[in-house]
Amino acid sequence: MMLMMMTMMMSMGLPVVVMLMTSILSKKSIYDREKTTPFECGFDPQSFSRMPFSLRFFLIAMIFLIFDVKIALILPMVMVFNSSSPMWWTLTTLFFITILILGLYHEWNQGVLQWAE
Repeated sequence: MMLMMMTMMMSMGLPVVVMLMTSILSKKSIYDREKTTPFECGFDPQSFSRMPFSLRFFLIAMIFLIFDVKIALILPMVMVFNSSSPMWWTLTTLFFITILILGLYHEWNQGVLQWAE
C-alpha cells in the first residue's frame, strides 16, 4: 500500500516539478534585433496578434495546399502502374486529374487567380 502511494505521488509530482523547471528556465528576458523584426509574412511580432489579414493571402495558401496534396497523391500512382491493370490505372488517374482541373477552372472563374485588379 505504501509503495503504491509513493508511486502515485511520484507520478503526479515529477511532471509538476519538470513543468515548473522548464517554465522557469525557458523565460527569455533579452530580445535581440532578429526577434523583434517582422516575420517573412510581414506580421509584426510586437503588435496585436488578432489583427485581420488579407483574405487573398488565405485563398492563395489554400490553393497551394490543394495542389501540394495533389502532388503527394499523384506520385504514388506512378509506382502502382506496374502492379495494376493499365486501364484501371488510366481511368483512376484521369478521374483524379479531371477533378483537379475542374477545381482550377472554378477558381479561375471566381477570380481567385487574378493577382492584380
